[in-house]
Amino acid sequence: MTHLPDASDDFSGAPGGDPIRLLAVRDRPLSLDEVYAAVGDDAAGGTALFVGTVRDHDGGRPVTLLDYSAHPGAGAELRRVAEKVVADFPVRALAAVHRTGRLAVGEIAVVAAVSCAHRAEAFAACERLVEDLKHEVPVWKHQIFADGDEEWVGAC
Repeated sequence: MTHLPDASDDFSGAPGGDPIRLLAVRDRPLSLDEVYAAVGDDAAGGTALFVGTVRDHDGGRPVTLLDYSAHPGAGAELRRVAEKVVADFPVRALAAVHRTGRLAVGEIAVVAAVSCAHRAEAFAACERLVEDLKHEVPVWKHQIFADGDEEWVGAC
């Protein structure tokens, strides 16, 4: 599997135009501030932000690190997922960024945010965005357990 070059799939939409403001699959640390700023909109009364971090266990087993890999087409699939969310919800602005590479426990793996006129819409749209990203975007994680065992987990 190939890691995407840093920011090769970054997409920043123009404010006031496309509600999809930022999409990326990156091999560098993610910024909550960048994603939150990307979804700022004066007409939005609610912004939902999701931060996915590497936890220290999975299935009752201690995890030491994760190594994320992405298919070269992951950015295009992320765009497709984002477009579907925008089509299904009254989104003012949307952003999602996923990390690749080796991540230690506590590091940020994904940040997603959606702003809408109302909070319930923002929560629902952000939940859909995160769930569809997890299940449909070809990003895989290679889990390394404390006992030395390894396991691949992925959407595709």
